[in-house]
Parts: sequence; C-alpha cells; structure tokens
Amino acid sequence: MKLQDSVIAITGSGQGLGRAMAEYLAAKGARLALIDLTPEKLAETAEACKTAGSEAKTYVCNVAKEDEVEQTFAAILKDFGQLNGLVNNAGILRDSLLVKVKDGQIAKRMELSQWQAVIDVNLTGVFLCGREAATQMIKNDSKGVIINIASISRAGNMGQSNYSAAKAGVSALVPVWAKELARYGIRCMGIAPGFVGTEMTESMRPDVLEKLIASIPLKRMGTPEEIASTVAFIFENDYLSGRMIEVDGALRI
Repeated sequence: MKLQDSVIAITGSGQGLGRAMAEYLAAKGARLALIDLTPEKLAETAEACKTAGSEAKTYVCNVAKEDEVEQTFAAILKDFGQLNGLVNNAGILRDSLLVKVKDGQIAKRMELSQWQAVIDVNLTGVFLCGREAATQMIKNDSKGVIINIASISRAGNMGQSNYSAAKAGVSALVPVWAKELARYGIRCMGIAPGFVGTEMTESMRPDVLEKLIASIPLKRMGTPEEIASTVAFIFENDYLSGRMIEVDGALRI
C-alpha cells in the first residue's frame, strides 16, 4: 500500500508511540485521523503532522465505548471519504500483583476494577475499532491494513495479569482477522514492542531504569521512531499479513 494520500486512523495518538507513528506517517504523505481522549494532546499531534506536511483531523473518543467508536469511524469516513488503515495503539496500565503477601498475610490483591479497566481499553477497544475499520473498508470496497500494537508482555510479565492477558488477546486477533478479512483485500499485522523510551519509562526511578536496560541484549531501549518505522514497513509491504513482529532489542528470544 502506498502511504501517500492514504487515510490512516491511529488510536492513542495524543502522545508517546501514537504521536511518533502519526508524525512518521505524515512525513510519508499519509493523511491522519487522530483518535484519543485528550483534546489538547490531540491538537498538538495534529499540529506536528501538519508541520510534517500532511493533513490531520482529531477525534475525541473512548475506544472502550461502542457508540463512540461507531460515531468516530463514521465521522472519519465523512471527513476523508475513505479509510485505508488503522493502528490499534491505545492502551493503559493498572499494574498490580495478583496477590501480594506481607508478613505472611494477604496485604493486597489485584482489584476487579484494575483488571476490567485494562481489558476494556486494551482488548475490547481493539476489537471495537478493528470491527469498525473493517466495516468501513468493506462497505466502501477499500483495501486496507489493520495493525494491532501488542507488547512482549503478551508472553506474561509479573505484576501485569491484566495487561499481559489483554496483549495476548490482541496478538491472537491478528491471525484471526488476517484469515477472515483477506477475501476483502484487508491485511492484519501486529507489533510487540519491548521497552521503548516514552513518557512512561522516563518517569521510572533511575536505578530501576538502569536495571531494566541491563536486561536488554542491545543494552538500550527502543525509540518511538523505531516502532513507527515498523508500522510504515507493514503498510508498504503488501504480502505481510497474519504475523506478529517483535521489536525488542532481542529481549525476548
């Protein structure tokens, strides 16, 4: 797929990886439909995309709400007249051990609200946005690409029962959708990033961050631009479908 003049929707594009993807794709000529919950951050990303030389429109949407997702994707089609790609990037963290024991006593357990919040956004949100994107592409006879952003935590990470379960689910959707949607000219791929330098990792304690980096064979974190370039690679290679690409500096071998 040629990125020039293609319309790409990106969830969670107000900051971090989502913003980096938007700017990278804008520089390649893609037109961006930016989706997030925070209008101010969306406006900043849109301005950056315009500075990169491309068109961008913003949509405030909670990806876990079916009615909001349906309205958003209908608005994207109305505004742009087409939809060629979706990057399912929106996600949140609510980390906690399943059960925490202190002095032989149960001190804390992961709360249902922590579990449900992450599942709602990170998994149900991917399902809802993927379904709407596919619906619009099929209705308008438009070939397209859906990219799900997972994580190496999909293999299981301590303190992340909710996040790991959601990202494993996100990964499982990739081959399912690739098989179901191929007949309509729609490809589906996934990316599982390792540790990437974003606002979240930059807020970690220096000693924790140092230990984390030491565990990575390449001895550094990835950059948002390296994830964004992988997104562009998937869009541009028409024979990629149904697979996960792990971008993790060899952390998970």
